[in-house]
Amino acid sequence: MTTPAPKAPKDTPGVIAPPPFIFLVFLIAGWGLDQAVATPAFPIEDMARKIAALALIIGGLVLEFWASGFFQKAGTNVVPYRPATALVTDGPYRFSRNPMYVGFAITYLGLALGLQSPIAVALLLPCLFVMSWGVIAREERYLEAKFGRAYTDYKSKVRRWL
Repeated sequence: MTTPAPKAPKDTPGVIAPPPFIFLVFLIAGWGLDQAVATPAFPIEDMARKIAALALIIGGLVLEFWASGFFQKAGTNVVPYRPATALVTDGPYRFSRNPMYVGFAITYLGLALGLQSPIAVALLLPCLFVMSWGVIAREERYLEAKFGRAYTDYKSKVRRWL
């Protein structure tokens, strides 16, 4: 009788959920709470609020797509449930280790502003905490184990967010 070989550890960071899903859950929860408790509107003229919201949404999306393009160019996976095959340190990754997540946060803020949802805006901080604990910390441990000194050197030079 043969014993099966032990399973090799998965070559993924083991994040708690897809990052866009985390942001979406917090946004919907905040907007839903705003609807339930009828919070006061933002103290900004309506057209200025809409312009600011649109600028934030567009800016966040541009950053997200720009950053993900560098993953594609390097031939590595954007999806955190697949193995990283390269360490990306150029483009927006020269300024932030997580420019896609910065883009998600900017887009989230624009959507919360556009939805007239002060509670969703307030929930951005807990959302970023969940991202830091449940996604980024796990990704960083994974990248350090996978890329070693190259990642720790990069991490020492570039901030996590901005």
